[in-house]
Amino acid sequence: MTNYTGLLGLIHLALVVWAAVSILGSTATQGYKVLWILLVLVFPVVGLIIWFLAGPKKA
Repeated sequence: MTNYTGLLGLIHLALVVWAAVSILGSTATQGYKVLWILLVLVFPVVGLIIWFLAGPKKA
């Protein structure tokens, strides 16, 4: 995992929490929700970008 500190770390944490809440509130199946959250957590920057561009959307 990437080591974020200071302001960059807080921004990253806020984005991950926002992404997770959005993913959990989407209409995707449970399996897809788990996969998206794992993608965002395992690949911090790239995962967030991919989720933002192609992730599950709210109904």
